[in-house]
Amino acid sequence: PAATSADASPEPTTKGEVDASTAAPSPTPEPVATPTPTPEPSPTAPAASLAGRVIVVDPGHQLGNRNFTSKINASVDAGNGSTKACNTTGTATDAGVAEATINWEGSSALVASLRERGAEVILTREENSDDLWGPCIDVRGSTGNDRAELLVSIHADGADAADHGFHVLLPAVDADIYPESLRLGELVRSSLEAQGIDRATYITDAMRASDDYGTLNHSTKPAVILEMGNMRHSGDAQALTTPEGQARYAAAVTAAVESYFAASN
Repeated sequence: PAATSADASPEPTTKGEVDASTAAPSPTPEPVATPTPTPEPSPTAPAASLAGRVIVVDPGHQLGNRNFTSKINASVDAGNGSTKACNTTGTATDAGVAEATINWEGSSALVASLRERGAEVILTREENSDDLWGPCIDVRGSTGNDRAELLVSIHADGADAADHGFHVLLPAVDADIYPESLRLGELVRSSLEAQGIDRATYITDAMRASDDYGTLNHSTKPAVILEMGNMRHSGDAQALTTPEGQARYAAAVTAAVESYFAASN
């Protein structure tokens, strides 16, 4: 936007002509103050740093999973040679806020941030509803395999109330996507710390790799699960359930994604 400048102070006006021989001495005019230029306003819209990028965002669980237990308990391919339950209900804060809702709100903030920067975002679920269930882990993980470049799954943990902080889950170390997933995970970890969000006090280095994460097993693109915090910890729960806290997580993950692609160019 164009800069605005303050209006200059008007020049002093003179009154009608008077006889110089009778006129009283004119007072010295007050000096005209030089207006201070109005600074150029900061841009309100972020640059399109992610234009052309396609990213899958997976808001973990679904609010209605608790109402469809037979559906979510059905066995599906876990992507590691075994089967797992289709999905779970997730956990909740001590105040009763469901993990599915926290995941949805955190993902919504992230999606808005990514789209502001030009990314195309594919969601694994489009609503947070008590009337819906799933999708199953195999569907979530394979979403966007045909054209997406990254998958970020958003979750929150339910650990002991004395523990707090975020951690990042990665695919198995022998998975084809592990090296790039690790690079993305390390960037996410660094960006969250830069936002002042603490590493998990109960997970070594706030990062864990395993073949037990069905969503990651089914992705053919670099993929991570972010456990944003511990819902049982009062401080984490506050950050996870407020717009201000959700915005910090979204900003951190967005910065990590930007850094990932910048280094890939």
